[in-house]
Amino acid sequence: MAEQNANALAQIADLLGPRLTTALADRESHSRDEAYTPPVLPDAVAYPETTDEVSAILKICHAQGCPVTAFGVGTSLEGHVVPTHGGVSLDMTRMNRVLAVHPQDLDAVVQPGLTRRDLNEELRDTGLMFTVDPGANATIGGMAATRASGTNSVRYGTIRENVLALEVVLADGTILRTGSRARKSAAGYDLTHLFIGSEGTLGIITELTVRLHGQPEKISAATCAFESISGAVESVISAIQMGLPMARIELVDEVQVRAINRYNADFDLPEKPYLFLEFHGSPDGVAEQVENFRAIAEDQGASAFQWAEKTEDRNRLWAARHAAYYAVKTLRAGAVGVVTDCCVPISALAACIARAKALIAASDLIAPIVGHVGDGNFHLQILVDPDSAQEVQRAKTLAGQLNQLALDHAGTVTGEHGVGTGKLDYMQAEHGAAYQVMRDMKRCLDPKGILNPGKLVGSL
Repeated sequence: MAEQNANALAQIADLLGPRLTTALADRESHSRDEAYTPPVLPDAVAYPETTDEVSAILKICHAQGCPVTAFGVGTSLEGHVVPTHGGVSLDMTRMNRVLAVHPQDLDAVVQPGLTRRDLNEELRDTGLMFTVDPGANATIGGMAATRASGTNSVRYGTIRENVLALEVVLADGTILRTGSRARKSAAGYDLTHLFIGSEGTLGIITELTVRLHGQPEKISAATCAFESISGAVESVISAIQMGLPMARIELVDEVQVRAINRYNADFDLPEKPYLFLEFHGSPDGVAEQVENFRAIAEDQGASAFQWAEKTEDRNRLWAARHAAYYAVKTLRAGAVGVVTDCCVPISALAACIARAKALIAASDLIAPIVGHVGDGNFHLQILVDPDSAQEVQRAKTLAGQLNQLALDHAGTVTGEHGVGTGKLDYMQAEHGAAYQVMRDMKRCLDPKGILNPGKLVGSL
């Protein structure tokens, strides 16, 4: 394998020149993501700038049997971009242009290395917006590869609903296009959505056509406190079931609130469960949504409503929510986080979160809960001493209990973070016979197993 990789790197160096690097600093920065996953150094990092270059690189690597792992900005949470078999880390960040915006059709064509914030900055004067917001300023290609979602999904959908077409390079260098700019099609297999969520194991995304949405006339955000986490969850369930068109409904428990207060000097919220909310629409429509939700929440014991209508106040509020992952680490110096990602039907949400709280208490670990509860998705960030094998094992046991809880309630072990290496052990239990079909698809499209080997379907 070392000789094959060396042969591949020599040929890629002829193609890219200095845009192929073996510098230790570059290799180290591409050896990990945000997950608690042991880093692995790639043999080299390649920086392609065109689809044709990606195709040429994959032709070389396919011929030599050299592994290729795509890399965006490294914000994934399940070890997706860790090059567990070495080889080439394919950094897509230089392919970061907006290729076209079609305001009348509400779509845009972009390269995969473009981040969601940069796209929205480009769209600012058009009255349009790209709505998928996983919190981190991820690349759009990475978001598609991991089937990301985030805070806006309850209103606007996940990345799955917001991608119309793709350009993809297969393992042997073949360039193909899937889908079109039409809003619907019945023309054959839905290959676009085969590649969304494939985590770079079936092909490398080099172009995306994404849906855009109109910027709302009025936006109002709020927080409200509850005496119990069940009251907060029941408020969400009632709002969803009555069809209240809320843009965001985010839950943080009392432990996460403590972390937010520590991490943000200008926050001093009571340490109680909170909902973070946002309403989009016309002024009258937003006012009606606000009053309807207030009535629902007050029936469940909500208090301390605080409203944010100015852009800077809303940004401050959501910055605190988006930084939850980093805020948690203030609760224990030197700790790392093991993150869970359960998603269950809305009707099962209250019971699952109550059970999660009981499991946390029994584990004697610090594990705040946050969640995109409008679509039944909630997370634990379990803090552990990385040098304590006993603590790490307890955290893995707790995570496993949460995963089984989700499966027992007709849910999934990963609502948005993806499989990577972190959820690999649960794929057979969740998918049954369908998991073998996934492995067969991998074998068909990547017979030599060079694309992100060991991920999602394991090693072939």
